[in-house]
Amino acid sequence: MKKIDLTPVHHSKASGVVRYVWKEVSPYEIALSLKRNSYLCYATALLLHGLTEQIPSFIFVNAEQSPKQSSGILTQEGIDRAFAGKQRESNFVFRFNDHQAVLISGKNTGQLEVVQLDFAGAKLPVTSLERTLIDIVVRPNYAGGVFQVLEAYRSAQTRISVATLVATLRKLAYVYPYHQAIGFYMQRAGYPEKLYGRLKDFGLKYDFYLTYDLREKEYIADWRLFIPKGLH
Repeated sequence: MKKIDLTPVHHSKASGVVRYVWKEVSPYEIALSLKRNSYLCYATALLLHGLTEQIPSFIFVNAEQSPKQSSGILTQEGIDRAFAGKQRESNFVFRFNDHQAVLISGKNTGQLEVVQLDFAGAKLPVTSLERTLIDIVVRPNYAGGVFQVLEAYRSAQTRISVATLVATLRKLAYVYPYHQAIGFYMQRAGYPEKLYGRLKDFGLKYDFYLTYDLREKEYIADWRLFIPKGLH
């Protein structure tokens, strides 16, 4: 039997978590033990799906919130205000062995498009390829930034089902128009127009942002989207 201590990184007064294992387990399984019914996501899902060659610094685990009613009306002023600041990031980070796990309280989706992947003899719950590509657009910092998101879209081009991605995006029912960012990534990654054009069917009613806290930006009129200067 082996004892594993998961120590909070940002909360010095918070109690740690202790796990005991009787066999060899992957760090992903240990991270998933932080919260029941959690699943792997963001950069961790990118790695497990083979969409990145970079080894993420963190293991990202999503434990969904309880269902909530969305409130408020979307306005251009509200979008501008929300994306002027930095992306909100979880402070629930736990260190164990040579790893760090980030526990995220994500939007309730009923575990939409969460699949089981085989890894080192274990079945790991992880967001599907299409769900992962949506998630990293919503929270690009959890994927290593916009350049890594673009590379993931390039790597996924021959494997992705755009029909599944579009259907999943509709079910997620985000208030913000993330479809504009997704369509932009697909176009820049070299997808055929008949595929990325499906994202324009959602409408282009607002100016939007590829990421948060853009200091130097340029405007892509085709998608009504502000992107970091130099992303071209």
